Amino acid sequence: MYILLAEDDTRLGKLIVYMLKKEKYIVDWVQDGEDAYYFAKQSDYDLLILDWMMPHKEGTEVCRALRKEGFQGAILMLTAKDAVEDRVTGLDCGADDYVVKPFEFSELFARIRALSRRMTQPFRGEELSVGSLSLSLNEYSIKKGDKKIQLTNREFQLMDLFMRHPNQILTREAIIERVWGLDADISSNNIDSFIRILRKKLGDDGTLIQNIRGVGYRLNDE
Repeated sequence: MYILLAEDDTRLGKLIVYMLKKEKYIVDWVQDGEDAYYFAKQSDYDLLILDWMMPHKEGTEVCRALRKEGFQGAILMLTAKDAVEDRVTGLDCGADDYVVKPFEFSELFARIRALSRRMTQPFRGEELSVGSLSLSLNEYSIKKGDKKIQLTNREFQLMDLFMRHPNQILTREAIIERVWGLDADISSNNIDSFIRILRKKLGDDGTLIQNIRGVGYRLNDE
């Protein structure tokens, strides 16, 4: 499942990202409402977890705007507000569920699973396709043409990131943040090593996953 977390509390945000990744969710994290709105418009998220009180745009504003524009993914609101009228406001703006801070992670994960079951259709896509590549979101494998290639967890996360942003340059810093996490002890050289192994598996000479010198990498849509 591909999740966007919008939480301006740095300590809590890092913890939520860490716990979600432990559960094998793929997570992007932003810290203000405008970024949440922009990211949700640019990528195909299955679930948005929105803090209510954020800089620039409140979570309810983001939720309302996205629903008005046709966003079909699940939306879960996080807030310290626990009055009945606040819960009603959150749900009326388009949220599917509501978690009051402080919360136990067991409750958060249970609500995420419940949202998954509640969807009238499966969470968006069991497969991502870009050019001749098809990434199975259930099997941690990728097909290039007719060839099926099994991926490690980290390779899967890299390909998921690339294939959700085809033809976009992803900096090494962005790759580290989204795949390994903000506090990861990993260098740009480590990223390059992972990419080399991934290219070898894909039979890629560097034209598919292209090195943008001094910046990062881009997956070219064949």
